[in-house]
Amino acid sequence: MSTDTEGHRELPGALRDAQGKADGSFEKAVTATFEHVFEHLNRLNDHVSPGEPDGGDRHLQPGEFPTLR
Repeated sequence: MSTDTEGHRELPGALRDAQGKADGSFEKAVTATFEHVFEHLNRLNDHVSPGEPDGGDRHLQPGEFPTLR
């Protein structure tokens, strides 16, 4: 799913480096991390198929796994 593996590796380091500083860098690192997570969730949500008209889950297609909905 991820083509930005390097960015994933940098996020925890940025959080660790900024921790305990009183210059706002930790808040910026946390915000950047959450923005990145939400970008991934939005992309994942784009791949989720809509449910049935009554709000229930649609039937699985052959070879489709329920965890990928």
